[in-house]
Amino acid sequence: MNAPNAGGMAAPSLRLLIVDDQPIIRRGLALMLGAEPGIEVVGQAGDGQEALDLALTLAPDVVLMDLQMPRLGGVAATRELTARLPHTHVVVLTTFDDDELVFEAIQAGAQAYLLKDAAEELVLETVRAVHRGESRLSPTVARKLLQQFRDLAAGWAAAPGAAPARGGDRATPPDEALSDREEQVLALLAEGLSNRQIAARVFLAEGTVKNYVSRIMEKLHARNRTELAVRSAARRGPVTAPGGHSPDGAGH
Repeated sequence: MNAPNAGGMAAPSLRLLIVDDQPIIRRGLALMLGAEPGIEVVGQAGDGQEALDLALTLAPDVVLMDLQMPRLGGVAATRELTARLPHTHVVVLTTFDDDELVFEAIQAGAQAYLLKDAAEELVLETVRAVHRGESRLSPTVARKLLQQFRDLAAGWAAAPGAAPARGGDRATPPDEALSDREEQVLALLAEGLSNRQIAARVFLAEGTVKNYVSRIMEKLHARNRTELAVRSAARRGPVTAPGGHSPDGAGH
């Protein structure tokens, strides 16, 4: 049962679905995270297809997703899940930090990417952060993702007018130019600021900042704030978020 908050009301639960093909890891995560206040483990799945079926039934707030699984892998499951349940956020937790897997998982819509050697506190904090609308990347993964975007940026510069296709997809349309205000909002987003924090910094309403973020995502063809942060880094050079961690954002 959730502990009451300062107003005497029970704090709302974060509804969590755990997906891993190894039962001992799945159950261990369920025990660890389910014991935390404000978190309710609503289901466990052993592969991507089962995860998708359960998510469509349970509508969890956050899905903790492994990548290499039978029947349907984590990347494909994440892509389908985020398309059909836009209010459900995905945290990838895997042993694999292969460059292509990292890139594909973020493109599929994952809001965070952690390795299984992450500390328990980091996994817990990431699950809660993603539920708040933020994004998280482990430092190793962030470096790989930044390099991927730098490589892409170099490719775009060498062949202006079209971005290179990946994985058999058609070429992405070129990025549209950002206004000065949009550049300012993007830079603050890349520092890890939430919409509310950006609004206070640039003296705009929070709803206006949210509209700016949506417009920037459209112009840069980014699926989420994580992509926006790393695209900003690719445009500007190396960026480190406050506290020395990878770039992340909040609240789209």
